[in-house]
Amino acid sequence: MATLRVPDVVPSPVEDAEQLRKAFEGWGTNEGLIISILTHRNAAQRKLIQQAYAETYGEELLKSLDKELSSEFERAVLLWTLVPAERDAFLANEATKRFTSSNKVLLEIATTRSSHDLLLVKQAYHARFKKSLEEDVAYHTSGDLRKLLVPLLSTYRYEGDEISVPLAKKEAKILHEKISDKAYNDEELIRILSTRSKAQLNATFNHYNNEFGNAINKDLKADKDDEFLLLLRQTIKSLTVPEKYFEKVLRLALNKLGTDEGALTRVVTTRAEVDLHRIKQEYHRRNSVPLDQAIVKDTSGDYEKFLVELVGHGDA
Repeated sequence: MATLRVPDVVPSPVEDAEQLRKAFEGWGTNEGLIISILTHRNAAQRKLIQQAYAETYGEELLKSLDKELSSEFERAVLLWTLVPAERDAFLANEATKRFTSSNKVLLEIATTRSSHDLLLVKQAYHARFKKSLEEDVAYHTSGDLRKLLVPLLSTYRYEGDEISVPLAKKEAKILHEKISDKAYNDEELIRILSTRSKAQLNATFNHYNNEFGNAINKDLKADKDDEFLLLLRQTIKSLTVPEKYFEKVLRLALNKLGTDEGALTRVVTTRAEVDLHRIKQEYHRRNSVPLDQAIVKDTSGDYEKFLVELVGHGDA
């Protein structure tokens, strides 16, 4: 269930485009008008607004927004306005150009999107950057990290609920052997994580827990400072309990000395139409504070207003 609230009667894309143009004209930008329109339109509606705007004014809406807005508010609005596949392609490309912390972003896209959505991201990446996502990731990573990331991004997992119990038992045993031997980069371990359906993996991890007395991620905590182990744990968490993974990203983004706006903006804009409702519930349960209140406490101005509109007010 998504959080995004769209009005019962939505103006035509041409009307929305006209209102946005008005927001850019005159003395100063009318940020309130931009927020009130864009935060209450779904991805398909935002795409039509972009088309209507370009046809009417001969300029890309994203370019106009870029000229009129600034700082964190601008980044949030631009990311949100993009079609989801184009947004992910942009985030992934940005992540290949940075160092360690952005490996998490690549992993997030590889593991929390559906097979179909991941395929759309790769197509959008081709169209925009004239390269494949996998070739850029392979070029910008090395060693164990490349060994994990490229197959995760290349896969097209089965999305259904069918599972095999004998297979879950067999592969739980394989995983336990590899982890006991500290063979964390073993081909079999990576094969299981990068090819099995999410339902099958859940069954395998449940069996692992029952059979060997520990959750798999607990056994992978042998070396807390090892980045590869950290990313393996993230892979398992985001494939099986994405709301818990995203709750932690938000908790770390908001509970720091100084907010991690990059992570906050990314989670809110990429999940608002997917599973933000569940993430909010998890956040409230874990932190005893509604997510919108935590955002109000840590941010300000138009950036705060924009995020709170997307998150919705304490209705988790």
